[in-house]
Amino acid sequence: QVQLVESGGGSVLPGGSLRLSCAVSGFAFSRYFMSWYRQAPGKERELVATITSDSVETWYRDSAKGRFTISRDNAKNTLFLQLDNLTFDDTAVYYCNTPPPTLPWGQGTQVTVSS
Repeated sequence: QVQLVESGGGSVLPGGSLRLSCAVSGFAFSRYFMSWYRQAPGKERELVATITSDSVETWYRDSAKGRFTISRDNAKNTLFLQLDNLTFDDTAVYYCNTPPPTLPWGQGTQVTVSS
């Protein structure tokens, strides 16, 4: 029974920060690359960031570079995404999954950036 449970979202002002978590169970988490995705209203889901199984390498979409930091704790089966300097365009529901997605989607966590 694979479960992906995202948390940590909220409503912030432009320039604010959030730290998202993804708790994974029923899956060999430490063996797989993991990614964060997001979906804004009326738009398709897009890849935001990826991290290797051993945290040696990371990748970010261009708009996230320098602002977002992906990390993981394999001992706790948890994936993180630190969001800094948030802008209106970061407003979306954020999800975790493998790259490419192979697991059932969790409920996601809502990030809203507004003034």
